[in-house]
Amino acid sequence: MKAADIMVRDVVTVKPDDDVATAVRLLEEHDVSALPVVDDSGHVIGLVSEADLVRRIEIGTERHRPWWLEAITPATTLAGEFAKSHGLAVHEVMSTHIVSAGEETPLAEIASLLEKHRIKRVPILRDGKLAGVVSRSNLIQALASSPAVSVEGTPSDRGIRLELLDRLAGQSWTDFGSRNIIVRDGVIHLWGLVGSPAEHEALLALAQEVPGVKRVADEMIPAY
Repeated sequence: MKAADIMVRDVVTVKPDDDVATAVRLLEEHDVSALPVVDDSGHVIGLVSEADLVRRIEIGTERHRPWWLEAITPATTLAGEFAKSHGLAVHEVMSTHIVSAGEETPLAEIASLLEKHRIKRVPILRDGKLAGVVSRSNLIQALASSPAVSVEGTPSDRGIRLELLDRLAGQSWTDFGSRNIIVRDGVIHLWGLVGSPAEHEALLALAQEVPGVKRVADEMIPAY
């Protein structure tokens, strides 16, 4: 399997001039650990994560050093730390070192990037623009899966997933998205919490109608 087979496509992003409060609210509302920062053309220019926001003056967690240690700390380091703890705009606190991958990157390489850089998610780029995100949880969902093999005349796992995502995009009754869908060997796996029993049944019906699907593995939890 490759990044495009499991990546989340409906990614929450921020702009460099958005305020930090907006980024914090989005991190909390969408229960994610980081937000890609994109410019007006859609290119990824940075990432703002939980790690960038733990040292904030608002909650009294800004870094304090003994005077003698501060005296030997490089000015660039001190300035960067001050910006992260006091900055009001996303571009002041974001990290500009971006670890990214392409849509055709094998999952083994994605896992290596996550381990090597000790990060929780990898932006997936297409011509420098954001195409999706693969997180640790996406890899866990795809655990033990093998590369999809397309038999001639039979839709591939990727084709089935894209068809389901297209059909979901046209439904106003659900916001169930790509972060909750994996297709393996023709079986659609649906994960996560859905809003109601009615939505739960409708999602199962929608998935079962996708051409080429062998079975729908229901891992959803309907809210009652």
